[in-house]
Amino acid sequence: MKNRHLFTSALSFAALLCCTTIQPAQADIYTYTDEDGVLHISNVRQNGQYKLYLRTPKTHPQPGVKSPSGGYRLPSLARRAQYEQMIEDASRTYQVDKALVHAVISAESGYNANAISPKGARGLMQLMPATAARYGAMNLMDPWENIQAGTRYLKDLLRMFNNDMRLAVAAYNAGEGAVQKYGKVPPYAETVHYVPKVLNFYERYRASM
Repeated sequence: MKNRHLFTSALSFAALLCCTTIQPAQADIYTYTDEDGVLHISNVRQNGQYKLYLRTPKTHPQPGVKSPSGGYRLPSLARRAQYEQMIEDASRTYQVDKALVHAVISAESGYNANAISPKGARGLMQLMPATAARYGAMNLMDPWENIQAGTRYLKDLLRMFNNDMRLAVAAYNAGEGAVQKYGKVPPYAETVHYVPKVLNFYERYRASM
């Protein structure tokens, strides 16, 4: 998938290791939207137009738990590895950056294929039954079906919101109707916290991949 977003990175090899080992991860995220509406994301402040979007902690919080300073720990390599090929296949089929698929799974279920939310969302990508049915997924606890349907849904959301990843991720959480209603990330507490969490995971996966 060819995003209109511009991602810049000045991470050193040591910083890259921070994202995948037990060393502390420190990678603040800065963003700005240009006159064409394109969202630019960087781990360094390029100029005065960039505003701090997310500050990561100097020490790791518990896995999948938000720290007071706003960062998240990546799920272990062992948990991710068992689904790597399925994610690779779905990413290639639907032309969605696999780092984004990994980021959504990390935020949604932490790679727990049996996860069920209080609202009824199921599986790795926490799909609601109605959304899954739209994409032909019958067994949401089956990792392959769940990843296929979730990745197709991400593809459609990216297309719907002109490859604006921030809005697509917000729609994945709150529904496309909510994003269309507000024309921005909906002012729902869950979604406001969800979007930077996924973008944080995405930037770190993208750097390591």
